[in-house]
Amino acid sequence: MSAKTVDLVIRGGTLVTPEGSFAASIAVDGGSIAAIGRAEDMPAARDSLDATGKHVLPGAIDCHVHTRDPGATDAEDWQTASAAAACGGVTTIFDMPSTRPAVDRVDNFRSKMDLARAKSHVDFGLYGLLGGHNIDHIESLSEAGVIGFKCFMSSSLSGALPAPDDGTMLQGFEIIAGLGRRCTVHAENLGVCTSREAQLKAAGRTDPRAHPESRPPVAAAEAVGRALVFAEWAGMRLHIAHESSADALPLIAAARARGLDVTLETCPQYLLLTADDLDEQGGVLRCNPPIRERGHDAALWQALQDGLIDMISTDHAPHLPEKKLQPSIWDCPCGLLGLETSLMLMLNEVSAGRTTLEQTVAWMTTNSAKAWDLYPRKGALQVGSDADIVVVDMDAETVIDQSKLQSKQKQTGFHGRRIRGVPVATLVRGKVVMKDGELVGEPGWGLHVVQDVPPAAPRNLGHTSAAIAGIGA
Repeated sequence: MSAKTVDLVIRGGTLVTPEGSFAASIAVDGGSIAAIGRAEDMPAARDSLDATGKHVLPGAIDCHVHTRDPGATDAEDWQTASAAAACGGVTTIFDMPSTRPAVDRVDNFRSKMDLARAKSHVDFGLYGLLGGHNIDHIESLSEAGVIGFKCFMSSSLSGALPAPDDGTMLQGFEIIAGLGRRCTVHAENLGVCTSREAQLKAAGRTDPRAHPESRPPVAAAEAVGRALVFAEWAGMRLHIAHESSADALPLIAAARARGLDVTLETCPQYLLLTADDLDEQGGVLRCNPPIRERGHDAALWQALQDGLIDMISTDHAPHLPEKKLQPSIWDCPCGLLGLETSLMLMLNEVSAGRTTLEQTVAWMTTNSAKAWDLYPRKGALQVGSDADIVVVDMDAETVIDQSKLQSKQKQTGFHGRRIRGVPVATLVRGKVVMKDGELVGEPGWGLHVVQDVPPAAPRNLGHTSAAIAGIGA
């Protein structure tokens, strides 16, 4: 072992990877993991962290976050969202492009980048938008360094970002395929959802269950199917966001069996809540896609266990509390908290015997890093990887108390839930940003992530919009 003194040694913990767990210490230097091994083999260190009796995991990666910054910072901003991430054991977040202004061109991307660099406690990536109006900006956004693209197949920001029509969506997929990038879709059929909502409103329905009835599972299944067909035709890498519907799962399984590079996420709210919870909590739980009736949750759990669903994200999307408590469900904006509670909710499921720590690491860290071209720099406990680490105490118990959350919005559907398994320290590139539940890092530590994007593999090049229009000929 080198005689060099390193920055930090984490001693005495049990390291957890998707492949297994083992007792070891970790040396950290210059933001990276410098050594893994027996405690007595670790180099001298300027600081140490005792993890005796605890588990050491790679920090969680949340690929679906709405920081609301810029444009709606009364509900959340980069500092508060990233503080919630740090306190929840999340070390990297990807922010959606549906801010005001949207990340639909390079100057807006750079402006948001400046905000994130100044405020974020954790590392981050920024999505670019695939909208109905910015096809000509897709390539420049890719060159600027977006983590990927987001296509809202139903409108976002209360209609301020209309969904692209099918022709534009396919054209966007063709361009993104040629760049080797991955595109995330919010897959719900806009026409079905709009029609059903109008019918329910006309019938005088304002109760919480009217919302999931306005966005039936078939709306998700149809949109997923359409996205799969377009992606397969174009040769584009596809990611399906916040899957809540059992009906879409067979379509995804079939496309993957044919060889399509399609990844899939779900969220804690779809795994741990059902429409029955809407009766009690109402607008607090309104989100898109909706929390569905019992049975979909079991199908999603099975898909996780089978490897069809790759990862767990949150779709963290805060709103002001007073807006979430309106008498009519239609007046309650869609979006839930998630960053600070997602990992502990899954640790609680480990404690309950529903899953394992190894599976949780795969779902919340490693699979995301691989899908988004960050592995093994992120998502791994390996020498040379970024020292993004969360130490968890599986014997610690707590109760989720929304008044103590870092987010500006203090409402969560999991308020009062008893938890066994708690993050007790979070490190981002070797720096401790949370310890014993307290935020100790400073804003501005987070960095923009750098990907290693694989070679593009576009298909049907003779039939793309560019080819038939003679662009570039």
